[in-house]
Amino acid sequence: MNLEDFKITSGINSHQNASIERNEKTIDYSSSKPLSYADILSITKGLNVISEFFDVNAVVTVSGTNISAVALGKSLEEAIVQAMDSNPLDFVNANVVVSAEIDSDAAKMLKGVNIIIAPKFTKNAVEYLDSHDICYVSIETPLKDYKKYLSNETIVTPLGTLVQTPNLSELDKETFKVVSKNKPTVEQIEDAVFAWKVAKHAKSQAVVIAKDLKTSAVAQGLRSDASEYALNAACERAKDAVLASDIPLDVHDINAAIQCRIALVIVPSASSKVVETVDKYGLALITTGITNKLF
Repeated sequence: MNLEDFKITSGINSHQNASIERNEKTIDYSSSKPLSYADILSITKGLNVISEFFDVNAVVTVSGTNISAVALGKSLEEAIVQAMDSNPLDFVNANVVVSAEIDSDAAKMLKGVNIIIAPKFTKNAVEYLDSHDICYVSIETPLKDYKKYLSNETIVTPLGTLVQTPNLSELDKETFKVVSKNKPTVEQIEDAVFAWKVAKHAKSQAVVIAKDLKTSAVAQGLRSDASEYALNAACERAKDAVLASDIPLDVHDINAAIQCRIALVIVPSASSKVVETVDKYGLALITTGITNKLF
């Protein structure tokens, strides 16, 4: 189904009317089936995340507009396995966005999902997906150019129309600092950057726990209990992992991380009490100087 044939007949609920408009900021894509209003929102969330990892083998799973799992791998198949392992319950019927071409082997691994979104699909993959009635979306605009298509964010409210520029924040070596006595390993820093990129696109307050370039837990849209929720979800996988937050954390969050044996915390900034606490218990702490709030 090409763009010119694509229409939306209803909103989130069937009693709401809806439409989709295209302009010069619309990326090129095609879909094997009609997409709903909710599908478009969910796919957009996944594309926002995958655009952070366009140059590696990456998999993002999205349930509704919540990030379920993100994983990288030496191959796309490895990344799919890692994403499945990260959150097996939400993998079923999820919308899955990948950064590389889907072949028949990858398509078979994704048999139980709702929609598969990828830059390309091989002929054998298309035949398999069609025969199993699985919806797939081909993103024809290069993922490396995706952020160029992000427009100003507009929200219409009874108080007025809010407009802001898209969040194109990137880590800056001038503000990216290890502020703890304990210094992280190269692998831990890689996990920290990975977790930071995921947290950037999760609804605030967001806490992401990650290890070996895959998420162990993603807490999003929570308030004071975001850290506790993420740590409980990660369970034993929190050991020696990285915890990333989109806002500064309090001492009680750090204490919870210590109890769960988190190895490294990455936050926008940290109070002197937080630094004292991580130094007392041997955690590594990185501050980025960047706050990524998302409502």
